[in-house]
Amino acid sequence: MKNRSEHKVMQQNGGKRSAWSAFWRFPLVWMITGAIGIILVDSIFRPLAEQAGGITSLLVTLAEGAVIIMVYSLTMKYLARRSTPEIARQRAGVEAGMGMLTGVIFILVSTLIIAATGVYSFQWASAADTSSVLMTSIVAALGAAIVEEFIFRGLMFQAVSKWAGTWPALAVTSLFFGVVHLGNAGATLWSGFAIVIEAGVLLGAAFLWRRNLWFAIGLHFAWNALEGMLGIPVSGHAATGLFTVQVKGPALLTGGDFGLEGSIFPIIISLLIAIPMLIAAARSSKD
Repeated sequence: MKNRSEHKVMQQNGGKRSAWSAFWRFPLVWMITGAIGIILVDSIFRPLAEQAGGITSLLVTLAEGAVIIMVYSLTMKYLARRSTPEIARQRAGVEAGMGMLTGVIFILVSTLIIAATGVYSFQWASAADTSSVLMTSIVAALGAAIVEEFIFRGLMFQAVSKWAGTWPALAVTSLFFGVVHLGNAGATLWSGFAIVIEAGVLLGAAFLWRRNLWFAIGLHFAWNALEGMLGIPVSGHAATGLFTVQVKGPALLTGGDFGLEGSIFPIIISLLIAIPMLIAAARSSKD
């Protein structure tokens, strides 16, 4: 009789553990848990980096990145119960470098086209402290790229993909990426739509094509860093760059107070980059 009671209790406890395990393995649960963890890390490290300044701020940001990788890895291992080939060390530097090159080309081509229309004019900011501008731009861009890519292309994309499939994941992450930027200075419904296409779709396509976060982080980092160095507002955030930028003309061309990302030209160029990536990703998935 006693053995039967103990067996029943063990079954009940096992059932509870199984239900608890299933709860944590549900995509929405581990996505939100991991995102909260990353946001908490960022809320601790980002103020420290801003106060430190100089090379110390870069070291603090790199430390933040290491902790975020740890939080992401633990979330995937113990909650999602899956491996993390998207952050494999093999070719990480090469992939990040390729992403940075892509980001530089994207922003330079967009800026040159906008400048050629006459709505942007650049003048060297002689009073600017070059080393300070470069470090500030690099630190801000690196922190944002790491946090946003691990949340959106890391956690959210893969959670939605597991739940609904790849293309719904691309659509959902792109839409949410645009929505979270609506609170930025100078944001409009148009700029939100622009971010959905040129950032959400492009960065999602980058992740699908290369199947790692390093490429997407490199692209995102170079994009934001170069904008900051040029003195162009980064998603509505004013930047003290190496140039002062005079803006005149319709917001459709200039991007208005939101900056270059609200212009029609980067949207078109981003699609010219993203579509071949998506085609290549679709072909590789069939092989």
